[in-house]
Amino acid sequence: METTREQRVLKFSIGVTVAVSATGFTGGLLVGSQAILFDGVYSLVDVALTLVALAVLRLLGREGSTRFQYGYWHLEPMVEALGGAILALACIYAVANSIIGLTTGGHAVQAGPALMWASLLCVSNLGMAAFVRTRAIRLQSALLWLDVRAWLLSGMMSLAVVLAFVIALMLRGGGHEHWIPYLDPLVLAVISIAVLPVPLRGAWKAMREVLQVAPDSLDARVQTVMKQFVAEHGYLDFTSHVAKMGRMRFVEIHILTHPDTVIGTIGNVDALRDEIAERLDARGSEFWLTIDFTADPAWT
Repeated sequence: METTREQRVLKFSIGVTVAVSATGFTGGLLVGSQAILFDGVYSLVDVALTLVALAVLRLLGREGSTRFQYGYWHLEPMVEALGGAILALACIYAVANSIIGLTTGGHAVQAGPALMWASLLCVSNLGMAAFVRTRAIRLQSALLWLDVRAWLLSGMMSLAVVLAFVIALMLRGGGHEHWIPYLDPLVLAVISIAVLPVPLRGAWKAMREVLQVAPDSLDARVQTVMKQFVAEHGYLDFTSHVAKMGRMRFVEIHILTHPDTVIGTIGNVDALRDEIAERLDARGSEFWLTIDFTADPAWT
């Protein structure tokens, strides 16, 4: 399985993420903003997840080993689930910090410099989200989509921080200036709660694949094709099992025939399998297709 282009994108993403993380840490500490600091922490977590994704891509490019004879496809959804869970925990941790800040009177932030730092992070994050998204669409990579989500979440958090500091500058010198110290923890709470469903959905979707929950669309396609195939060829029945693991789709079909059915040579059987594969559009390397014929219901 070719993963070289995906690896190049992830390597570039890692380099930019390290730079963004350092910027967030530095900016957050200099201006006293927990929201900007959280953006840096979030990016740092993303670096670790992207490194793991890169390692998985390298494994996916290899053939199966004696220990992993079916290949390493199962690692892809596991990384997605782990990444979603870690990012969700980061959001929950940020909410807890923001609540502490709100209940202790907030804290002073240098709104002008903070706005500059947040704007820089926002442009970088959203720009990288757009860049990686084009590659994820082109390469049909779930791991690149995980990286897109991380960049987009960071970008939206940075945008919310930008808006908060714009409001802070507008309130300065007015009758509501006493609310300024609460803006930073408040915006941290809002953005953390707002983005929390995204990694949770990603983790849930990946866990369905880890648990081998049959994908509805693939199962429906197999059922439709095989009902028509069995009716056309006069076979008794069939059973099928489908699963999706990362980019790999597994389809197992057992066709029940009469005990006296004559199919012909092995070439004839292969021709029937080819017909089914064509109808399922399952000729690509992302399909693991198994088809057998039997007259014993115990084998179906």
